[in-house]
Amino acid sequence: MEKRELGRSGIKVKSFCFGGNVFGWTANEATSFDLLDAFVDSGFEFVDTADVYSTWVLGNKGGDSEEIIGKWFKRSGKRDQIILATKVGKPMGADKKGLSKAYITKAVEDSLKRLQTDYIDLYQSHEDDKSTQLAETMEAFTDLIKQGKVRAIGASNYSGERLKEAVKVSLDNGLASYQTIQPEYNLYSREGYEKDLEPVCLENNIGVITYYSLASGFLTGKYRSENDLSKSGRGGGVKRFLNPRGFKILDALDKVAKEYSATPASVAIAWVIAKPGIVAPIASATSVKQLREITKATELNLSKDTIELLNKASAY
Repeated sequence: MEKRELGRSGIKVKSFCFGGNVFGWTANEATSFDLLDAFVDSGFEFVDTADVYSTWVLGNKGGDSEEIIGKWFKRSGKRDQIILATKVGKPMGADKKGLSKAYITKAVEDSLKRLQTDYIDLYQSHEDDKSTQLAETMEAFTDLIKQGKVRAIGASNYSGERLKEAVKVSLDNGLASYQTIQPEYNLYSREGYEKDLEPVCLENNIGVITYYSLASGFLTGKYRSENDLSKSGRGGGVKRFLNPRGFKILDALDKVAKEYSATPASVAIAWVIAKPGIVAPIASATSVKQLREITKATELNLSKDTIELLNKASAY
C-alpha cells in the first residue's frame, strides 16, 4: 500500500486515518483498545484526535479521547507504530481556547500528559482564531517544533483565504508552515472544499485530511429514510442528506459497491482517496468489523469511469 506525505513534512502515512472522536464516546475504553490494536495489526498507523474530544458527552470533561490513547500507548508499547495527530483551539473551558502563544504553550503540555508521550506528530489548529495574529500562532508552533514536542503542524476549519494568508506569514517570517488542512469533504459535501480550499492546497502542496468522509454515516447506506435516523446516536446529523441528490448518490454507491464486491462506505472513502491532493480521509468505527470494512477502501482502485459516475451522481 502506497504512503503519502503530509505536505512537505517528511512524514508519510497510508491513505486512511482513524478518527479518534469515538474514543470515550461511542466506544468505551476496552473497545477503543481493541480498535487501536486491530488498526495497527492491519498495517495502518495514522490516528487523529483532539483535546476537545469529547466534551459534548454528559460527564466528559474533554481530553477523554487523548487519555484513552495515552493509556493504550502505555499498555501496548506501540507509540512508535502510530503517526499521531491532535488539535488545539476549540473551547476546553473558561479562558481555555484559541491560538494565542500562551494558550498553545500550555495546551500542548496538557495533551502530551494525557497522551503519555513526549511528542505529537501532527499538531493542528482546530479552528481559525481571528482574535490572534497569525504570526503569533505560527511562532508558538515553530517553538514547539524546535523543542521536539511537535514534528509538523496543520490546520482545520480554515477558509482558503486564511490558509493562504497563514502560508505567507510563515514564509515572510521564517516560521514553520501548515503542512496539512482538515476540511469537511465527502461525496455529498463537495462544493466548499473544491471551490475554496482545493486550489490553495494544490498550489502550496498542503496535504488534505478530510473529516466527515462518510457524511456522518449517511454514505454507509444505513440511513435511507427518516425512520432510520434512530439507528444510532449520530442519526440526527444525517437528516439533511435525505433528499433527491442524497438518494442519487446512494444509488450510485450501491451500483459501484456491487461491481467491486465492496460496501458503499468503502467506495465512498475510495472516491476521496482518488482525489488529487488528498493524503487520507478520516473515518471512525465502533467495532473491529466496521473498521475492517472501511479500511478496505485503501485496496479499491476505482477506474476513471467509476470515478466519473460518482462525480456525476454527486454533482452540485
